[in-house]
Amino acid sequence: MSEAPHGAPIKTPGQLIAAIIAGFGIPVAIIILLAVYVNNATRTGAGTDLEASVKERIAPSAQVDVRDANAPRVFKTGEEVYKAVCSACHAAGTAGAPKFSDAGAWAPRISEGYDTLLHNALNGKGAMPARGGTSPDDYSDFEIARAVVYMANNSGGKLAEPAQPAPGAAANAASAPAAGAAPAEGASGAAAAPAGASANENAQAAAAVAALASVPQAAAPAAGAQSADAAQAGKALYEQVCQACHAAGVLGAPKFGDKAAWAPRLKEPMETVYNYALKGKGAMPAKGGSNASDADVKAAVDYMANAAK
Repeated sequence: MSEAPHGAPIKTPGQLIAAIIAGFGIPVAIIILLAVYVNNATRTGAGTDLEASVKERIAPSAQVDVRDANAPRVFKTGEEVYKAVCSACHAAGTAGAPKFSDAGAWAPRISEGYDTLLHNALNGKGAMPARGGTSPDDYSDFEIARAVVYMANNSGGKLAEPAQPAPGAAANAASAPAAGAAPAEGASGAAAAPAGASANENAQAAAAVAALASVPQAAAPAAGAQSADAAQAGKALYEQVCQACHAAGVLGAPKFGDKAAWAPRLKEPMETVYNYALKGKGAMPAKGGSNASDADVKAAVDYMANAAK
């Protein structure tokens, strides 16, 4: 049985040349087409990604945030402070912290009053660090107070929103009194911060003076007039006047509820302590710069003293 002879596919020199060209040309053409395709796919915004990547790699690890010291401060809301600081513990009730919106857990704390809640937030209590672990440069006392009110009111409380410091009060203590407000004699003594006071202390002093200047100056009651409820009158006067300095310990004022700060003062006879409040002492003006009656001033002293016992 014979097999059919196999003929070579390339029979002429022309076919050989064509085969050689095709063998080299086709793969080169395929490679060029693939390169063009890949290059076109990554050409959109050419250089943008590379530039951003280079900037990210050569950027310094530390960044300087330059702020205008004279720009008006934009205070954060109570909700913003809660989410940034307080929610770390109060959202889940960590370490015994009352959970946000848990009316049952907050009720006994709200019953203690706004002053006590703010004092605990500013100075710490139990496992909670002072100011939630922040510093006055991070969040002011006013912003902390806003967060306290926000949490309390979302947990069954009905606390009033704290009064915002006067615009520009922190910029210059000397210009703190509002236009048209006439502080009582001696109030100017609180406007000048002691020499060497820090910027934060100056800011606190300015805010306190602005608050004193904005206190409504009611006419003094007739001699011998007594408050219907001395305890309530003392608390009301503290919230209206005294807390401007005593809530944060401005210019050396003993903080509300701070037993250590009040101890040496309470060792003195109460008549002496009353006399300080009535006639002024150091940076504190007479009667805190108000026109309150002597009886109400003494009631405010009793209110603060009882909170520090």
